[in-house]
Amino acid sequence: MTPPERDPLSLPNPSPQFGRYAPSPSGRLHVGNLRTALVAWLTARSSDRGFLVRIEDLDPDRSHTAVADQQLEDLASIGLDWDTEPIHQSERDNAYSGALARLDAAGLVYPCWCTRAELASAAPHDPQRPYAGKCRGLNDAERAERQARANRPPSLRVSLGDVEVSWNDLLMGSQSGVSSDPVVRRADGVFAYHLAVVVDDAAQNVDQVVRGDDLSDSVPTQAALYDALGLPRPTWGHVPLVVESDGTRLAKRERSVTLARWGDDGTALAKLGASLGLCGPEDSDVTAADLRTNFHLASVPREPWVLDRPF
Repeated sequence: MTPPERDPLSLPNPSPQFGRYAPSPSGRLHVGNLRTALVAWLTARSSDRGFLVRIEDLDPDRSHTAVADQQLEDLASIGLDWDTEPIHQSERDNAYSGALARLDAAGLVYPCWCTRAELASAAPHDPQRPYAGKCRGLNDAERAERQARANRPPSLRVSLGDVEVSWNDLLMGSQSGVSSDPVVRRADGVFAYHLAVVVDDAAQNVDQVVRGDDLSDSVPTQAALYDALGLPRPTWGHVPLVVESDGTRLAKRERSVTLARWGDDGTALAKLGASLGLCGPEDSDVTAADLRTNFHLASVPREPWVLDRPF
């Protein structure tokens, strides 16, 4: 007898609820990444959740295996641990295809030929850039005309209705925003971030998402995607970023403040803990478990941390 096919949206996990950290392996983690990962770990562990790391390597042009391995080493070096082997999004196409088929069966998927320039000119002042729906209501003849004019494959979008979404952020408090019609598969066939992160968080029983506040604008669209797929929404918490003295946020680039350049004296965890008010910056003996004992989410600073760059 042939066993039933397992739902491609699900993955087996030993614990019912998880928090997570999900880096993109496009460059070595900088201090801001590590601080957000630490807050995510502390929040999960202090709420008796499991903790996962997921490698978000969807984009083959910007993802590197050696970088992913180094990121895991850096996370472990500041005392973070995780409860299951990290999964790689690059190996999850079947799950994303299953989710796309579910959305298509509901009549929500449509092709889109809009360029970045067209999207930018349509909503130049909106930080979320809700999609104006230019390709949403095209009939077959209009789609054929757009395809002939573009002479390239379309991306695929999901019609989510441009509805207002409200949520209670663990760190930012009451929030609201407007959902958009996200790209779920790019023109080159690569599945897009919004679909992948929703599918994977649901599949891994992640009900608590703690990440940088630069991603808070993505909540309305992701919440609407959860609803469209019939999946439960997680709770979100968005951590203020680490910035340079001029207010510029840290980035994975040359002269980035990585662990190797910033914490080679063994005080990296202490400095991160001090930025959260959990210990002194020179306490080289502090452990992640020590920080967990003193951690309260309500005490996490709500303002960006200005980094005193050592070089």
